[in-house]
Amino acid sequence: MNGDAHTPKHAAILVLPHIRVQNANAISSPMTWGFPAITAFTGAMTALERRLGQDAGIGLYGVGIICHGFEAQVTTEGFTHAFRLTRNPVLHDGSVAAIVEEGRVHLDVTLVFEARISDAHRGDAERAALAERIAHELASMRIAGGSLMPPIAGSARRPTRPTLDLLPDEDEERSKLFKRLARRWLPGFALVSRDDLLEARLSDLKALNPNANVLDAWLDLSRWSSKAIMQPTTDEQAEVPKIDWITEPRPGWIVPIPVGFAALSDLQPPGTVKGARDTEVPFCFVETIWSTGQWISPHRLQDLDELIWEAQAPDEHGLYRCRNAYRPPNPVPDPTNVIAY
Repeated sequence: MNGDAHTPKHAAILVLPHIRVQNANAISSPMTWGFPAITAFTGAMTALERRLGQDAGIGLYGVGIICHGFEAQVTTEGFTHAFRLTRNPVLHDGSVAAIVEEGRVHLDVTLVFEARISDAHRGDAERAALAERIAHELASMRIAGGSLMPPIAGSARRPTRPTLDLLPDEDEERSKLFKRLARRWLPGFALVSRDDLLEARLSDLKALNPNANVLDAWLDLSRWSSKAIMQPTTDEQAEVPKIDWITEPRPGWIVPIPVGFAALSDLQPPGTVKGARDTEVPFCFVETIWSTGQWISPHRLQDLDELIWEAQAPDEHGLYRCRNAYRPPNPVPDPTNVIAY
């Protein structure tokens, strides 16, 4: 960002509360559906920063997501759910257009950005004006393909105005600020990374089957599993033993999530791939990569780093991946909650 007056120097936290998104994309990857992918929000962050321009005096480096409302547009009859599809207008010759399967969801989310601001925005009035400008710019954009709707007039206790706060240098003061903000985000759930659960489950499966791989562990964490337990009985005349079905517990609200992309080819020069959306930047064929996430109450997070997702540049393996620094608390052993295979 050009000029000393506009160069971001000071760490800050930008909060855009209770953003209503209508008809966001609910098909987050080829293998998952539900909440939009993390890359949809990091992409919105990049688009927002580009809209603001270099002279805005703010840089965005990561985004955290707290979900307050989730309304999937699906049928609810029976065990099989189906998306509610829209009827497209007829073609110019009067024929019926093909129906393209698409999943939609209405969201109520709070977006928290890790930011840096310039000296020109250190004052309270300047930060408030910049936060309002950012919220105004975001209102005309899309998030995960969904349209942003005006806020619903509600209780005065429900925060709806954007805020931009400087992060104190002292760890104690920074922790106090984050805890105060986290209480404002209730009720809601923050999405964090749980790569550690995936690694632990893979180790458990390899102990039983050396041929088990990461996909087996990911699928095992993505489902609810029940097993039959034969109960002891003192009735020797009983022909049918007593069976209890027990659902294996999970350490929290665990979900499978896409976290980025893996490169399938080398970077192609701009304009050399037919049909590319942008002909001015290099092009690369990619496929989705998945991991495991968890929805957790914001008040259980310890600091901002545990909430923020950052998009990392491709490494030597060609991974374009979003990472989150959540650190789970040390678990207390509980023999009644051990998963037996």
